[in-house]
Amino acid sequence: MALADRSLADLLERVAERTSAPGGGSSSAWVCALAASLVEMAAAFERPSRSDVCERAATLRGRALELAEEDLEAYAAVLDALKLPKADPERAGRMDAALSAAAESPLAIARTATEVAVLAAQLAETGNPHLAGDAVAGALLAEAAARSAVRLLELNLAGRAEDPRHGSAAELAAQAADARARALG
Repeated sequence: MALADRSLADLLERVAERTSAPGGGSSSAWVCALAASLVEMAAAFERPSRSDVCERAATLRGRALELAEEDLEAYAAVLDALKLPKADPERAGRMDAALSAAAESPLAIARTATEVAVLAAQLAETGNPHLAGDAVAGALLAEAAARSAVRLLELNLAGRAEDPRHGSAAELAAQAADARARALG
């Protein structure tokens, strides 16, 4: 069963288990999906309806759920490399390759969460004042998802200081922080 098909309580129990995955990446993606749901709901109450924002938030919610699965699968290669004996001459190369590949899903999560934060900020600034709290909550959650995903990327790429994904991730974190600040007014 896909993680997205489980109940929230089941997902929380699965994260709390003494296992390496799902962990921070999948959890960041789920938080992003929750933020997108809040944005979608707040936009649905707009008059006139903001169907464009509703549709985009729904798409981002679906993408975040996909990314939770992708992150879980990507990190499996890291776990496999860690199981190799330390004396194995292939271990270091496999770890490096697995960590590099595992940095892709956090980058995608950060990208998705940043877009959700921007949509949330727009609604908080110009949307229905009765739903401003929901839009602000969406922006805060989306920023948290982006920032945690960026940190995971940084950890995965710790041995690759020159990797251009560091710069992309930092820019996404800054954009998400800006959106959160705008949402808070």
